Amino acid sequence: MTISNGKRRQPSLAQLRAFAAVAEHLHFRDAAAAIGMSQPALSGAVSALEETLGVTLLERTTRKVLLSPAGERLAVRAKAVLAAVGALLEEAEAVRAPFTGALRLGVIPTVAPYLLPTVLRLVHERYPQLDLQVHEEQTASLLDGLHSGRLDLLLLAVPLGVPGVVELPLFDEDFTLVTPLDHWLGGREGIPREALKELNLLLLDEGHCLRDQALDICREAGREDAPVTTTAAGLSTLVQLVAGGLGCTLLPRTALKLETARSSQLLTGYFAEPAPSRRIALTMRAGAARSAEYEELAEALRGALRPLPVRVLD
Repeated sequence: MTISNGKRRQPSLAQLRAFAAVAEHLHFRDAAAAIGMSQPALSGAVSALEETLGVTLLERTTRKVLLSPAGERLAVRAKAVLAAVGALLEEAEAVRAPFTGALRLGVIPTVAPYLLPTVLRLVHERYPQLDLQVHEEQTASLLDGLHSGRLDLLLLAVPLGVPGVVELPLFDEDFTLVTPLDHWLGGREGIPREALKELNLLLLDEGHCLRDQALDICREAGREDAPVTTTAAGLSTLVQLVAGGLGCTLLPRTALKLETARSSQLLTGYFAEPAPSRRIALTMRAGAARSAEYEELAEALRGALRPLPVRVLD
């Protein structure tokens, strides 16, 4: 029988955070940059954690870092502990005072330039104590950030169909057809969706939800095998390609005014009712500690967005 009178040493949160970062990036420099720690401090924290736990977590070589079998198992535990601590701090912040502290908002690139002015103005005027931090990323990255606790709230296109995510719909908006000046559909109204079958359509790169939505619209119009040219990483470049006569594209109504103002070589066509559209929503983790705040923010946003060319959802 072994009797110990001393207390077992406990790992610190800084050690767990350092190890979790290395486990994610498998690179000391990248892990240190991700959590804002110097590389020597991060390396020291991981070594201290190994000493505290009495196990080897990493296999270090001159070329790369690998997780040991023990490291593989304990990385999952470390991530869970950090998530639980984050939830505790979030709960305390929510109890202390609503609409104060940091709110990390993730926004997709095809929404950010057109809605953020309204969002920022609302937050500045109505919630001056709220520290809004904006992160522009593609949908998959945003959802990963929401699940991991890196982000608190997302502004993106729905439905997502993702377990554990609650959607707070804000509005629906129609898509429009943007064409060069000499295009036969330029400036027309009541365009049938079937017209999309024959168009040389320019879309965003893979990873953008707007590309997927446009492809869905094309399939609904009966376009299956016609080629779609992908040539742009952003809507501004896409519109300039249209102005140069390379094809046509689909733009959501909120992006239309800003993007088409960049060139005099464009015309806008409008689809027959019911026009193809997308739905934009705020999304949060199910059971989020600040869910009441997020719901109130969604309601305030619906009111602020009414001047835009959208159909606000009550």
